[in-house]
Amino acid sequence: MSEVRLEFRNVTKQFRDPNGTTPETITAVEGVSLSVKDGEVVSLIGPSGCGKSTLLNLASGLDQPTAGEVLVDATRVVGPSSHVAFMLQKDLLLPWRSIRENVELGLEIQGVSRSEQRERAMNWLRQCHLADFANHFPHQLSGGMRQRAALARTLVLEPSVLLLDEPFSALDAQTKMVLQQDLAVSIKVNGKTALLITHDLAEAAALSDRVLVMSKRPGHITEELVIDVPDRENPLVRRQQLSDHIGHLMKSLDIDHLELGAAK
Repeated sequence: MSEVRLEFRNVTKQFRDPNGTTPETITAVEGVSLSVKDGEVVSLIGPSGCGKSTLLNLASGLDQPTAGEVLVDATRVVGPSSHVAFMLQKDLLLPWRSIRENVELGLEIQGVSRSEQRERAMNWLRQCHLADFANHFPHQLSGGMRQRAALARTLVLEPSVLLLDEPFSALDAQTKMVLQQDLAVSIKVNGKTALLITHDLAEAAALSDRVLVMSKRPGHITEELVIDVPDRENPLVRRQQLSDHIGHLMKSLDIDHLELGAAK
């Protein structure tokens, strides 16, 4: 059996009233147990507010569960870890730093030598087709190119686990498919493990080995869909192979409560 990289064990997360006006709590997720194996890509889909992003925050160590535990590489998550990297919906590039300097930022924080920072940053910029723009600034790049830079900034840290929170949701359909392809190739070639949030069932199926369906709040796993189709590193081809299967899945799921994007 493959080594488990990320594991949630009976995780519940509750939040108190942020205004402090009532003693009531909101249960975001309840009793969630799931695991992601080494080299596996798993997607989470479900309605807005069901706790998908809460699970990523718990996995990254940015928050702690009310009950249960989260483990990365068999170690309980108690805070941010170099084993985990988080890619968000927005690129959040620093406008005063060049693209290369943005990619180097995490390595700089880790205390990596300047020569190694540059070498590793340029390696990932080449893989993300941005080497010719290393000295440009974020405002000089398109939205898709900035998101590629954000991907390079994430992968340069060489994490065990990638957490991806709808990384392509703000992009147009054509750019989204190109970046999905880049991400899939990078994950496959570098043997990365990933947990992806998306509202798009077609995207989830094209990029993943398994898709986990979450309920309305309090979120819990209601269904697991195994995507037993080859060519995970080539989602453009995989979409064609999966087109009929995705239509069947959409009919079998409670699409009204999932609020998923259309399968395109």
